[in-house]
Amino acid sequence: MLRHGMAIIGRGVVCRRMPGLPDPAVFIQNPYDFLIRDVVPTLINLGNGREACRFFEHDHLVGDFPQFSGRPGAGHGCGCDDASGLLIPAHRNAALVLMFWVGGGRTWYLPVMADMKKKRVFISVNDPSADVHCAGLISALKRMDAPIEFVGIGGPKMAAAGCEVIENTVGRAVMTYNAIAHVGHFYRLVQRVRRYLRENPVDLMIVCDSPSFNFHVAKAAKGAGVKTLFYVAPQLWAWGGWRIRKLRRLCDKLCCILPFEEGWFGRRGVDTTFVGNPLLDKLPGDLTSFRKDYGGFEPARATIALMPGSRLAEIESLWKPMQEIAVQLKRKYRDASFVAVAASDERRRLLEQMLIPGFECEYSVDTVRHTAARVDFSIVASGSATLEVASAGCPMVIMYQTNRFLWHLIGRWLVYAKFFTLANLLADRELVPEFMPYFTSVEPIIQRVDATLQDKRLLAQISNELIDVVEPLTRKKASEETARVVVEMLT
Repeated sequence: MLRHGMAIIGRGVVCRRMPGLPDPAVFIQNPYDFLIRDVVPTLINLGNGREACRFFEHDHLVGDFPQFSGRPGAGHGCGCDDASGLLIPAHRNAALVLMFWVGGGRTWYLPVMADMKKKRVFISVNDPSADVHCAGLISALKRMDAPIEFVGIGGPKMAAAGCEVIENTVGRAVMTYNAIAHVGHFYRLVQRVRRYLRENPVDLMIVCDSPSFNFHVAKAAKGAGVKTLFYVAPQLWAWGGWRIRKLRRLCDKLCCILPFEEGWFGRRGVDTTFVGNPLLDKLPGDLTSFRKDYGGFEPARATIALMPGSRLAEIESLWKPMQEIAVQLKRKYRDASFVAVAASDERRRLLEQMLIPGFECEYSVDTVRHTAARVDFSIVASGSATLEVASAGCPMVIMYQTNRFLWHLIGRWLVYAKFFTLANLLADRELVPEFMPYFTSVEPIIQRVDATLQDKRLLAQISNELIDVVEPLTRKKASEETARVVVEMLT
């Protein structure tokens, strides 16, 4: 690729942040000028041009910089070999990748794709959290100026990010035990996807979460000869491990969001990369400010968040018992206050319609982490929200309800994970109580919440331990990492 008199061939360009280099933010606005005007002169002025250009201790140097002829290091370009882990081939004018190591273990990636034929990517999403994840992925790809057209089934977040959503599937999300009532709808939806792929060829299929549904979408993609990326791993390590054969058959690449999953799936023959967790993409690497101080905390004036989940089935099974717990706590703690977090305005209206007599609360929409940061305690539906609450250093209890008959008949024999909650899984011990499955009685939950609110030292300890578990996950930015994988699969 010829740009500003510089020829770059091979696999790309890598630069480690070194003394004298300007802020990488300058690069993001104008990568080429930044490289020519600032990076190369700085490296050459360090003294030995060849050593300065041996980024990441690799000496596969290609290209040349004629404007620096006669100076130390002249004629030595910038490059790297496969060991650098760069993902986009730069040969045949496909792409130029610039990666800046900016300290603290954090990496910035900005593939700038030039002269690449426009690609079409289909995205399949079936619940609100996946809608948010894929909206972030689309935005990351757009920041790379990747020539990609997005189409798929999903929700309003994806549509706002620039995806043509051919059907809104987010409102239909159901829990496993309730899925049978929606079989007809999902069958017709898969048939529609299969027909779309047949009539409108795409270059890549991305399926996000909801494996019970998305396995069928992936099968349709495989039948159409389309590569498939699984974004968010199905929790086969928790239950249904026999499905690993199906995953190996249907998945070309798996981007997992929990660190232990990379090894688990890799050992079972699935090409897997840990990309970080998209729920934490916007967080800084240092979460010290989220550690809660309970020194002046008074249980009588506790502020408690209620988070019944985003899926309709979760709300129907958990919102009423959460209110009952709050009413019981209010009888003991007269000045306690409650905040209910809804995933959307539509879900907020549903919560209001399902209000039980004697219960009052404040409502907040799509503010899981923000609310968890300002309250003293949270009662949370099992799922992705638990990680957001943990990242705010907020002590909590976790609830999940399932069909009692099906649980005893099948569920208890299929599930073999020690824990369900993400914070407990990451810590490999119980940091927060799990009432999963909870059936009818809320008394054990009330007792546990009451005991925890009475112990300020325990509250502070839980807050600190949650931050200790989550903080390492903030070092990778899942949207950017997954975007790199997408571009690699398309080139």
